[in-house]
Amino acid sequence: MSDLAVIIVTWNVRELAIGALRSLFADLDANGPDADVYVIDSASSDGTAAVIAEAFPQVKLTASAENLGFGRANNLALRQIGFGENTNRSLPKAVYLLNPDTITHPGATRKLYDTLLADSNLGLVGARLEYEDGSFQHGAFHFPGLRQLWVEFFPTPGRLYDSEFNGRYPRALYDAGKPFSVDFTLGATMLLRSEVIEQTGMFDENFFMYCEEIDWAWRIHKAGWDVRSVPAALVTHLSGQSTAQVRPQSVVNLWTSRLRLYRKHHPAWKAAVARLMIAAGMWLKAREADNDALREAYRTIQSKALGQQ
Repeated sequence: MSDLAVIIVTWNVRELAIGALRSLFADLDANGPDADVYVIDSASSDGTAAVIAEAFPQVKLTASAENLGFGRANNLALRQIGFGENTNRSLPKAVYLLNPDTITHPGATRKLYDTLLADSNLGLVGARLEYEDGSFQHGAFHFPGLRQLWVEFFPTPGRLYDSEFNGRYPRALYDAGKPFSVDFTLGATMLLRSEVIEQTGMFDENFFMYCEEIDWAWRIHKAGWDVRSVPAALVTHLSGQSTAQVRPQSVVNLWTSRLRLYRKHHPAWKAAVARLMIAAGMWLKAREADNDALREAYRTIQSKALGQQ
């Protein structure tokens, strides 16, 4: 067992996944640490699994016959590594969950790994993210509350969109270059201490897609661990390349997960207010939708929000 296990979940992103693996292996070969790389392909129809098997024979590849969703697919790899098993199997020191729509910059993986293991109170770290054109991308956020929902649906002064009011951390914290504590890191890059996985469990598989990383980070905090963003570790994130392929269904997946997140982690009164805000927001979005499929997706979420107890 290597010191680090890397997990990448793919679904119809063949070329992106090839790029992600090339940049990852280049970084690992040049800077370490020693790592085993696991890929779970969720029933891709574009030949992703076959191409990865040929181009990267060192990858521990599993080609699923069904689309498992992000959480279930990562959990499958975690169980393959040895988590959740009543065995004496040795485990890596850390596990790195990496999106297939990423490009790893030199030294990023090592910086994340060393930062995590240097502090015994630290359970989870994430990289600084940038878009394909090199522009800044928020890679860490405050846990979602009612203010973020207001910004999502209702008129809000422009200066608040990129502020703490909307769950963002100040750009200055990233530019300072030092790790800083956050509520959660974006699921594109999550490097976790193995003890954290053993203590808190894995992804909650009730989240098919979206918000599962927020839920896990919430549980990690509740278990007493710190979570930090590591600006010195740079990763390009080609955001939303996979889920954008099925936009109406992605809308349903996203807001179904958000409803579940509010219900699971907020007090009953706040979850109830959130449901009403989401229902109102979906009604507004349905009125403005430019096609029937998207309009129906918004109405589906509106119905779910109003129907929850």
